[in-house]
Amino acid sequence: QVQLEESGGGLVQAGGSLRLSCAASGRTFSNYAMGWFRQAPGKEREFVAVINWSGDSVSYADSVKGRFTISRDNAKNTVYVQMNNLKPEDTAVYYCAQSRLSYIGSYYNQWAKYAYWGQGIQVTVSS
Repeated sequence: QVQLEESGGGLVQAGGSLRLSCAASGRTFSNYAMGWFRQAPGKEREFVAVINWSGDSVSYADSVKGRFTISRDNAKNTVYVQMNNLKPEDTAVYYCAQSRLSYIGSYYNQWAKYAYWGQGIQVTVSS
């Protein structure tokens, strides 16, 4: 059974930084691409970033490009997202997700294409 557990969320002022971590267990972590999504109150879940199995291919939503960095450590079964220059509009529950694929597929920004999800962690950015 796959388990994904996010950590590192919290409250930060605008312009600040946070690093989210997602620890995975249950199947061979290095075989799968990993993604981050977020959901703000009253809004649909939206794509944030994705990384392929080896970490040498990534993609970002336009809204976070240049501010967020996704990375992974396959030895630790963990994926990260470093979030810099945070804005109030980044406030959301952040979820990590494990893809069904090892590579970044054509529909990487669609949450339904991911097989497993963490429970989510709150990130709040105050103005």
